[in-house]
Amino acid sequence: MEKFDFVRLFDCMISIRSIEKSYGALKVLKGIDLDIAAGEIISIVGSSGAGKSTLLHILGTLDVPDKGTYLFNEQDIAGMNNAGLASFRNKNIGFVFQFHQLLPEFNALENVCMPALIAGNSLRDAEPRAVELLDYLGLKDRMHHKPSELSGGEQQRVAVARALMNKPSLVLADEPSGNLDSVNARELHKLFFELRDKFNQTFVIVTHNEELANMADRKLTIRDGVIVP
Repeated sequence: MEKFDFVRLFDCMISIRSIEKSYGALKVLKGIDLDIAAGEIISIVGSSGAGKSTLLHILGTLDVPDKGTYLFNEQDIAGMNNAGLASFRNKNIGFVFQFHQLLPEFNALENVCMPALIAGNSLRDAEPRAVELLDYLGLKDRMHHKPSELSGGEQQRVAVARALMNKPSLVLADEPSGNLDSVNARELHKLFFELRDKFNQTFVIVTHNEELANMADRKLTIRDGVIVP
């Protein structure tokens, strides 16, 4: 597994400058500057409350900064309304969460199809892509099982397939291995590299696991609302 070639950093996909975010009197982010290259894998570490998840939510357009600029492929994200952000997010960003967030009443295949259905595609059009992803992730024989019938590692791979469904250029993962044992956690992070190489996705991963964070092309540390050396 090779580290990211930083010669490719000229291909900057994301550029944020002077990002600040407060919740009431609590100032969480205090001026974040960050460039992310297409195809890069970045890990973000730091103590609880340092601002990791807040930054991830802003990158994912789930939250908006109070100050600062956010360019995604030179597109100004700050100028979008809520409907525009929702459409942009559905087309360009995939999410992997610690608790999977799978819909319990639907099977694995149906869960993976959800982003495409939200985008207005039919189930018939969405299914071939979902089957391809589940097959690639070793879940070909489990696609008609509901989440309660899957192991924790299988559920997380379904969540990864769902994140990739609309071929997003950016995948954000918030403690994706937090509920996995050490073997499955390591395999999940290796999988991110395989997916980057196969689909050219960019990954930003928030994690408390230093061993897994060190596998990334770059490891960033947030302390007291800023990125520190």
